[in-house]
Amino acid sequence: MIEFSGVSKAYRSAKASKVILKPFSGVLPRGRNIGLLGVNGSGKSTLLRLIAGTELPDRGRIKRRVRVSFPLGFAAFKGTLSGRENCRFVARIYGLETKSVERFVEEFCELGKYFDMPVATYSSGMRSRLSFGVSMAVDFECYLVDETLSVGDGVFRARAEAVFEEKRRRSSLILVSHSPQTVKRVCDMGAVLSHGELRLYDKLDDAIEDYQAVTNNLGTFE
Repeated sequence: MIEFSGVSKAYRSAKASKVILKPFSGVLPRGRNIGLLGVNGSGKSTLLRLIAGTELPDRGRIKRRVRVSFPLGFAAFKGTLSGRENCRFVARIYGLETKSVERFVEEFCELGKYFDMPVATYSSGMRSRLSFGVSMAVDFECYLVDETLSVGDGVFRARAEAVFEEKRRRSSLILVSHSPQTVKRVCDMGAVLSHGELRLYDKLDDAIEDYQAVTNNLGTFE
């Protein structure tokens, strides 16, 4: 499970502020596929990074009792290192055999000579492919997925979806979305992030009803 204890997050500058998450305590249970709904700009992707630990809360603590992935497509690779060297770095973090991770990612991502070039030279699409490949090389218990993830051309996307579906059979996921139709396909529990408030629902339909009320109040149609 993933437990929040008084967690809050906001961005502030001299001219403006944006509250992402008001103080929240609660549990994202183990073994559930959770759809995180919210309108564009509500802070869903930031919340995903908080869950992953790639961004820190202003206050509070998040306890992770499962092996949680980094958000797919948004891994913070070291730009001065090559794709291969980043694979070795990630493998060591998770206590994996480096050669097997290298081999899987090299074959899966099809980066060619760029696999041995600095990640700083990669296009955004190449970075996404590397991130996705590395995440698939590790057996996480919970995958964090942003629906905006797009990796490669149609052929590569089909391969990516196939390997991810295989992972999903053995793991749970937290899917960020603003589309109820998307979460209905893969999720059995829901959450809504609106104006800094995070509301959890054991029944997905209840979360969708809440989200639709939010969009109706905003005069938007998702």
